[in-house]
Amino acid sequence: MTPATLRHLQASQYPRMPWRNGAGVTTEVAINAGGGLQGFDWRVSIADVGQDGPFSAFPGMQRIIAVLEGAGMELTVDGRKHALQGPGQPYAFSGDSQVESRLLNGPIRDFNLIYAPQRYQARLQWLQGSARYDFHSSAPLVLVFNAGQALQVTVNKQTSELAEHDSLQVEAADLTPYGLQAHAGVNACVIELQAIA
Repeated sequence: MTPATLRHLQASQYPRMPWRNGAGVTTEVAINAGGGLQGFDWRVSIADVGQDGPFSAFPGMQRIIAVLEGAGMELTVDGRKHALQGPGQPYAFSGDSQVESRLLNGPIRDFNLIYAPQRYQARLQWLQGSARYDFHSSAPLVLVFNAGQALQVTVNKQTSELAEHDSLQVEAADLTPYGLQAHAGVNACVIELQAIA
């Protein structure tokens, strides 16, 4: 088995940038190699939402969003309403959609995956509650984002300690075992990405 390559991404080092529509600020967690704000195949980010208003458009992309902090918000996506309340409840929609947001009870932070479905397959799952989760993944690129307290991530016998909002980016060539453990209970998002040949 080929050893996996692990890259610890620290929350204190994440770059911050304005939204495409200028109405807020995004903290970039991770992005595909060579990607930038005007063009990327996938990007993971945190957005600070302080007021009601429209979302930026990302034509041709797929979006998955979840509330990270705060009471939540109601999205109106192409005329259909959907409430996002509390962390760990991801919602997927097209980047082509017309989206308006309404805060339910004050500012929030949300967690976003945006990717090009014609170039990447993506799977996002939120793991919450238990002290430990074990799973295997054959995805060549996996991102583990820690939304809670200290999290220990073991990837094929390599262990990393993640602080709150830190991430671990894993590149692996084989089916790889993962273990997530936290004394206060795991609260983490796992994203699996695979390029489409």
